Amino acid sequence: MPVRGALFIRACAVCLVMLAGGVGCRLLEADLPRPASGPLLPGQTAEVYTTAHPSIASAVNAFVGRRPAVEQPFDFPHNIHVGQQIGCTETCHESAIESPVAGLPSVRTCMSCHRTIATNRPRIRRITQMQEDGIDFAWQRVFDYPAEAHVRFNHEPHIRAEVECATCHGNIGAQRVAQRNVEMTMGFCVNCHTERDAPVGCLTCHF
Repeated sequence: MPVRGALFIRACAVCLVMLAGGVGCRLLEADLPRPASGPLLPGQTAEVYTTAHPSIASAVNAFVGRRPAVEQPFDFPHNIHVGQQIGCTETCHESAIESPVAGLPSVRTCMSCHRTIATNRPRIRRITQMQEDGIDFAWQRVFDYPAEAHVRFNHEPHIRAEVECATCHGNIGAQRVAQRNVEMTMGFCVNCHTERDAPVGCLTCHF
């Protein structure tokens, strides 16, 4: 068999193993030796696969960029709020204007409007009860980077450069619950920076 053909078959086999992901990897985990006993790094347990991943499945998913579906504690309807001409950074993610982190709305943020608006809706009644009980939202991150990527995304300079939120987050305004619409890979970010004549040096994002 020609060398090129053999390499192609080998590449396909590797891809199939990776795509098998969690199910196949979980079956293999039982047969793998656990890390030897000894001093552990902060946060590490004797049951981890590596210091970065608790299992082979987790490592494979990170390698191929596959992320589990995020389940939010509250189905915040972006489409309704955007339909009411409520901007992303005006009320809900206001810290994006002047800090690296966009911030996520708290119960207090929601109640600043809904103390008097749509108070009879079941969703608003639930938020009102949460405030009375002293409970806040436990939002799950939809857009983030794995720790090993060492990426720090700073919202403020992007807002200042008038980069639309949808550029990185997709058309969340048309969704009921936020989903990961754009895969912000290194290629995606570098291409956008190049088009806008923005810095592309390593330390621009990795610091």
